[in-house]
Parts: sequence; C-alpha cells; structure tokens
Amino acid sequence: MSLPEKHVFVCIANRPPVAGASCGNSGSRELIERLQFALLEHGGPLVTQVKINGSTCLGPCEQGINMVVYPDGVWYSRVTPDDVQEIVESHLAGGRPVERLRFHGAS
Repeated sequence: MSLPEKHVFVCIANRPPVAGASCGNSGSRELIERLQFALLEHGGPLVTQVKINGSTCLGPCEQGINMVVYPDGVWYSRVTPDDVQEIVESHLAGGRPVERLRFHGAS
C-alpha cells in the first residue's frame, strides 16, 4: 500500500439535537460515501493518492458539514453531497480549492 498524497477528514460527530446542529446529523456519512464514489469514478491515480476518513468534531458545528484537506490545510464548511464532484475535480484532482466553500475562521 502506498501512502496517500492528500488526506480528507470529514466530521461525523453527532451532538444531541438540543445542543444544536452537528455534521453527523447533517448527513456527513453520505458525504463520505459520495466522496469515495467520486474518487472511484474519476479513476486513475487519484484513487490511491487521496484517503477519505470520518473524524470527530472539527470545529464550528453550526457551519457543518465541515471537512479539511491535508496537507493543504484547506478547511471547508457547509459542504453538501452536491458539492462533492466540484471538490474532487477542482481541488483533489486539479489542486484548486473551491473558494466558495472555504472556511476562513471568525472574521
């Protein structure tokens, strides 16, 4: 097994509904599945160059679904399954982060 060049962590944390929004409750497991399928559909070396993993809390739950791409240090928030293809093609395959989804922290 070769080591991946990029590692994508998707928050799958679930908070109790009374505590507010959470990535797990917003469909992050579906997002992981879509990312994995999109990598397979893209084919080529990307399948082995990118590793997708679920993660415990990545931060701002109210901004979820949150994910981060390493070693790029690019954080995404409010990601939906409909954004997956763009992330795979633009960022993971093309090296260009999807600016409209980037999380830059508190202003």
